[in-house]
Amino acid sequence: MNGQTAQLIRAELTLIRRDPLVLTFVFVFPIVTMLIIGGAFGTQPDRAFEFTNPSHWYVASYLTVVIGAIGLVMMPVHLASYRERGVLRRFAVAGFPRWSFALAELVVGLVTTLVACALLLAVAAPVYGLPALHDAWRVLLALALGAVCFIGLGVLLGSVLPSARSAQAVGLVLFFPSFLLGAGGPPPHVMGSAVRAVAGPLPLTLLTKAVREPWLGLGTATTSLVAVAALTVVVTAAAARRAVL
Repeated sequence: MNGQTAQLIRAELTLIRRDPLVLTFVFVFPIVTMLIIGGAFGTQPDRAFEFTNPSHWYVASYLTVVIGAIGLVMMPVHLASYRERGVLRRFAVAGFPRWSFALAELVVGLVTTLVACALLLAVAAPVYGLPALHDAWRVLLALALGAVCFIGLGVLLGSVLPSARSAQAVGLVLFFPSFLLGAGGPPPHVMGSAVRAVAGPLPLTLLTKAVREPWLGLGTATTSLVAVAALTVVVTAAAARRAVL
């Protein structure tokens, strides 16, 4: 990593910290909804939650809500606003390597993911307690792959949508159904068969299963993990081809 790229990463981290959209959807929204929904279902093991503590179910699920918010809301709006204002062209004129901006966005996305997830766990710990981590390497691998996948998806969306407003509209339309059906809404066992059929193949559903099941000791979720890995490869390759710098 050269000095220009490091300077770009520092500047991007500073800008992200000041973005109200990031503060709302990445840091505040997942924590508030986790506290509300986790509290609504209580802490007694329930059949709908595969006989686990419902609050722990949501703690294990909401890390993926953070990842989804970064990939579907934060990254597309940020990148589309740069394209709309001609910032990316100015980077090119200034002599930044073509790959530097994509690398900077990856680093910024991963750092934001780590900070937001750590904050969510820090809030959840004294309120609901943290669920025991049954299969740590699978959980960590799923989170890492999911973070890269959704960052790549965000870069891809931001590179094809014409404006920040359109990126925000598309991102929110993609995020909220994914959030409700795939991670932060009711458990699959209380959904109708048609809703489960729609929710099952959603990327956020696959990622949430790949994290939640090995975390809570409900299974290995190998199929979901493989699907997330394959999606990560496809999305990252597509985002790299669309990168404008």
